[in-house]
Amino acid sequence: MRRPLSLSRHAAGFTLLEVLVALVVVGTALGASLRAVGSLTQNSSGLRASMMATWSAENRLAQIRLAREYPALGRRSFACPQGELRLTCEEEVFVTPNPFFRRVEVSVFEDDNPGRSIIKLAQIVSSQ
Repeated sequence: MRRPLSLSRHAAGFTLLEVLVALVVVGTALGASLRAVGSLTQNSSGLRASMMATWSAENRLAQIRLAREYPALGRRSFACPQGELRLTCEEEVFVTPNPFFRRVEVSVFEDDNPGRSIIKLAQIVSSQ
């Protein structure tokens, strides 16, 4: 009677070294993916704040346009929150070479970081 062929030692399973190398590779890939997800989340909140700041500035410029307002020269600040985001709008009105027109610039700042403008929009308005 013949004895069955035994499996060689190498074909029986993985060695401890192979398992450790596989764990290092999987751990590195998971760490990189978590870092990428964190970066995307942070970028998403910045884009959201930028979009809401744009809405605030556009709202003020549309208000001037629809009311046919001819704003006084100078600078003024006012709260312009969007949802839970606390924003401050700063409106500056400048003269133009034509006395019948004025340039209006609206800058939007986050209340938590008032030194950094999120967005700045400008529009020309006429006195008529």
